[in-house]
Amino acid sequence: MIRWRNILQIAGYFILALAASLGLVVLFALFHDDDGFNALVLATLIAVGLGGCLCLACRCSPRQISNREGILLVIITWVTAGVIGALPFYFSAHFGNFTDAFFESISGFTTTGATILEDIEALPRSLLLWRSLTHWIGGMGIILLGIAILPLIGTGGMELYRAEFSGARSERLTPRIAETALALWKLYLAFSLAEFLALWAAGMDYFEAICHTFSTMATGGFSTRNTSIESFASPTIEFIIIFFMIVAGINFTQHYRLLMERRPRAFFTDYETRFYFVLLGAATAAVTFTLSFSSANFFEAIRVALFQVVSIMTTTGFSTANFGLWSPFAQLVLLALMFAGGCTGSTAGGMKVARIFLLFRVVSREFRRIVERRGIFAIRFNREAVSESTVQSLLNLVYIAFLINFAACMALTALGVDVFTAISAVAASMFNIGPGLGRVGPSETYGHLPHLAKWVLSFCMLAGRLEYYTLLVLFTGAFWRK
Repeated sequence: MIRWRNILQIAGYFILALAASLGLVVLFALFHDDDGFNALVLATLIAVGLGGCLCLACRCSPRQISNREGILLVIITWVTAGVIGALPFYFSAHFGNFTDAFFESISGFTTTGATILEDIEALPRSLLLWRSLTHWIGGMGIILLGIAILPLIGTGGMELYRAEFSGARSERLTPRIAETALALWKLYLAFSLAEFLALWAAGMDYFEAICHTFSTMATGGFSTRNTSIESFASPTIEFIIIFFMIVAGINFTQHYRLLMERRPRAFFTDYETRFYFVLLGAATAAVTFTLSFSSANFFEAIRVALFQVVSIMTTTGFSTANFGLWSPFAQLVLLALMFAGGCTGSTAGGMKVARIFLLFRVVSREFRRIVERRGIFAIRFNREAVSESTVQSLLNLVYIAFLINFAACMALTALGVDVFTAISAVAASMFNIGPGLGRVGPSETYGHLPHLAKWVLSFCMLAGRLEYYTLLVLFTGAFWRK
């Protein structure tokens, strides 16, 4: 039996936490006499009222939540975050309807970075800050922050942890799950501070340095400029962002081993990390090769290729060039990287490098089975045998991902979206990348799409962020049976 009072009470605490985040942006707007002040104040008051009412009306004695309740809480929290986050946009004069406001908000929290805005620079600075802050909050996972808070109100966090990372290869760093969350957040904060200082020293003003730090470390991609990082025309800024995008795309467990435990060997011998760098290097070389034919400066071709490859593979979505005008081969490389994504345990989206690596091993094993029919071949990852149940779960996840992808593409084409744009938009949304190809390329927005198409893509963003199983299990009869 699902204890709704317990779930709604915890959801109320999360809403109050979002209200506190909004409050910080309200102070920024007040200090700078910003046009977004009224919209932010109204959104904050609604969040405080709703969160307070849920906490008081559903007050009950703390209980350990079950796995099923954890899944429900994850979904309720993410959807609520999207709604609350949309309120400042909706109450401003820059978003015509709630659909656009919700799309922008859920794109922020899921670190997708897709936008409906034609003129980003027309937005008040406070709303630009809130846009980027939604990335940073969602980047390390709203729930990952929550499981550090839940023990304080007498509720365990393990079920929430499992629900948030239903399909990921997650590792616990410390004996207690709350300590794990806090360890990861310390690293997240440290990297964010380091990038902010580096961007500020490289010539960005403090406001843009903060916003781009939030977007980079969350691998989100929201910028304060219409032409993204290209508008700064600074190789130094580009290389700083490249470095931190690469950092954000690596499993934070590996960062912990390298920086906190001082175990560089464990970091550099990890199969996923090594394969991650191999893919980045190979894709950069391939794109550089194609760009060199049309570029007079070979080193410029390398810089542009490296930035765009890292941005797409880490699912950040920043741009320094309109890759929609590149050769079909270069675009195809980027499209393949959209599916790959970053490492498990990172803030990046995509299928994750570990899964791609395991798929290669699975296919290789099948070829060996054809040749040696009586052989027994184990799949190994980091020198450990991978269980058959894990392999089956991986294949199921890939199947579900492509099934959702196909269904969403069919829905978009039925709504009048051309095939190429539909495929690109769904991939960019499901794998939390943001800019795609066609009419949703780096120089385009999602604003021209039909309202229903935006809701379909919002579902894709959420499904991709929650690893598919967590969201789709709600549509099974087994979940609701007692």
